[in-house]
Amino acid sequence: MSSLHDEVAASMSSLHDDVTTGFQRTKEFISSLHPPIDHLPLRRIKVSPFSSSSPRRSTQIRSSPPASLQVGIWSLAALHLPQLGFIAPELGEPKPDPFGLCEARPSMGNCLGTKVKAENASPTAFASGGESEHSSRKGNVSSASSSKVSASSLPSTPRSEVDILSSSNLKSFTFNDLKTTTRNFRPDSVLGEGGFGSVFKGWIDETTLAAAKPGTGLVIAVKKLNQEGFQGHKEWLAEVNYLSQLSHPNLVKLIGYCLEDEQRLLVYEFMPRGSLENHLFRRSSYYQPLSWNIRMKVALGAAKGLAFLHSDEAKVIYRDFKTSNVLLDSDYNAKLSDFGLAKDGPSGDKSYVSTRIMGTYGYAAPEYLATGHLTCRSDVYSFGVVLLEMLAGRRAIDKNQPSGQYHLVEWARPFLMSKRSIANIMDPRLEGQYSAAGIQKTALLALQCISMEAKRRPTMDQVVTALEQLQDATDIGRSSKTKLKSRR
Repeated sequence: MSSLHDEVAASMSSLHDDVTTGFQRTKEFISSLHPPIDHLPLRRIKVSPFSSSSPRRSTQIRSSPPASLQVGIWSLAALHLPQLGFIAPELGEPKPDPFGLCEARPSMGNCLGTKVKAENASPTAFASGGESEHSSRKGNVSSASSSKVSASSLPSTPRSEVDILSSSNLKSFTFNDLKTTTRNFRPDSVLGEGGFGSVFKGWIDETTLAAAKPGTGLVIAVKKLNQEGFQGHKEWLAEVNYLSQLSHPNLVKLIGYCLEDEQRLLVYEFMPRGSLENHLFRRSSYYQPLSWNIRMKVALGAAKGLAFLHSDEAKVIYRDFKTSNVLLDSDYNAKLSDFGLAKDGPSGDKSYVSTRIMGTYGYAAPEYLATGHLTCRSDVYSFGVVLLEMLAGRRAIDKNQPSGQYHLVEWARPFLMSKRSIANIMDPRLEGQYSAAGIQKTALLALQCISMEAKRRPTMDQVVTALEQLQDATDIGRSSKTKLKSRR
């Protein structure tokens, strides 16, 4: 018996050593594939070790580990994010982008998925009768504006590039057309720069869409792919695919595209007030701090855009909701832009889509980072992060903040749980513009959206309803007699 005991003990000890060595080697392997986060460039970076993208658009790995090791890698990755650099944070100030059509977006690759149907779970916090995540909101989305709202009957199977471009109702521009309208892409026509490339201001005739003289006709924004950049044809095609079929007052309008030789361009409606990111975080005379009421208006508009994407009409998971992708028109109406990472949501009896992890660190839902399982509730988490940024006036990830406050969600969560401490996280530029009841209700909504458990988050339909009630309430803004003074 003693001999058997000794043999078992020896076997267990050997197994423990093997497992420990295996995990250490796995960790070393992953670390060798990725640069430290502090040294990542401020642009979209594809760092997936298993991506098959071309060398110029991603970090190329010359050899892949065996399948058994890959399982260990992804399991370990879930425990070591973000230390291993799987999704890079946006650090510091991005490049100037006054019109918000490009951004610094670290990511992990690219794919265009199949159509699916989202999970159906309804949190008790916004209980309104077991509403399906994709059920129609009976007017909350469609009544948002008298503008066109449609999804053009999205197909149930992936479309080829030929299908996407041939069935598109978009204008197909020649490269010479866009050279003319942007005055040969002159430097003084540049609106901004980002991971995709540069964005140029141009003018076209409102009727014929032909190039027009500067200052006449319809103002447009032309996004031109940088062929040496980190984004590429798949992102460009995904944008054309979705925005050619989806139409809603809270989605940016794509007017046309150019596909000519190596040239990839996208032509959008011009959004004169740029991105929400710029208004929240840039300190300049051009960008004035947004008032409390405008922030709530922007939040409601963005929520309606996401709710439409999650609806039965569209069934799309946006996957990259963040402040730089929320654009504002002259009246501060919010519109979602950049659909390069959008994906069709779960179908049949499936509750999630399994996909390569992509997005922006700080906004991506924890269960998505850990498992690669994507649902509409992943977008809800991202919305909660943005709502929190609007409350606090801080970036989701900001290493300029004091130690312990780099990660906005982790820092703010304890304050959100107490009515008395919510004021400690509020943007001091908002002081005197909100009531105690108003920020308490908004903070509660943000807290529910960033719940660590996906099923405890509200649907975007429920978020829209809550924001509409807040906007209609008499105690949310300046009109209330009871104000809550910030102590930050």
